[in-house]
Amino acid sequence: MVLDYKKFDLFGKQFIQKVTIEPPFEFIFPVAEHACFIYVLKGGVQFQSNSIRLDVPVSHALLLHCIDSGKQISELKDSISELVIVTFHPDILKKIYERELPLIFQNSVFVSNQSSEKIKNDFLILKYIEGLLFYFENPSLMNDEILILKLKEIILLLSQTQNSEAIQFILSQLFSPKSYTFKQIIEANLFSPVTLDELARKTNLSISTFKREFKKLYNESPAGYIRAKRLDKAAELLAISDERIADVAFDCGFNDLASFTRSFRDRFNTTPTNYRAELKNKE
Repeated sequence: MVLDYKKFDLFGKQFIQKVTIEPPFEFIFPVAEHACFIYVLKGGVQFQSNSIRLDVPVSHALLLHCIDSGKQISELKDSISELVIVTFHPDILKKIYERELPLIFQNSVFVSNQSSEKIKNDFLILKYIEGLLFYFENPSLMNDEILILKLKEIILLLSQTQNSEAIQFILSQLFSPKSYTFKQIIEANLFSPVTLDELARKTNLSISTFKREFKKLYNESPAGYIRAKRLDKAAELLAISDERIADVAFDCGFNDLASFTRSFRDRFNTTPTNYRAELKNKE
């Protein structure tokens, strides 16, 4: 149930909303050519899309691309929740950025089908939200010029968060939509230092569904297949380059040198250093 609702429109469309809700609550997002930034001021919400389920607690946010169906939010706890929602409309963005869209809306090299991203507690975004609350308390002070500045400000802040790569992909889909196959996403991220959870999010699947789909396609577990591919590439780089061992490990998706060395020894029965030395002795 909605207890309180306030909004500011920009060029005739909903731009910023502040809503207070109490359980039971469920909202199904309509399919639309826009993206939403949802910030949790109080309580919390649960986001669900296909097999993905995300808990978004207080002081966290969710960026959501609404082009696909099946997305919904509901209460996370049996308590009142308060949300601030900022909506990104492509036509409004084109209007205020007449010459060129910011980089965050341009084509991303991020090979993914991800359509949502949870944004953790961020100090600058919190201060941005506090600024919006001032205008909700003093609506007579708000005008289109300030709304445009607020739109540009949140875009700049989102481009500087730790989630900027995923955020860029989601927002760029508003202007250059792309869809990748499951296999394309796996192959494109084989040598990136991503976890299985992150890889699952790129495919828009829960971790359990991701593992099942992976097993069907590759007839092997994701962890085993990806580790083997990364180690094979590392062995190739050790043979053809003079890169430092640590750089080879990083280039192949390993964040930890000790873990890389241990995995390499398990697969090739020798350390990376000895492997390279043995190859040079054979020349």
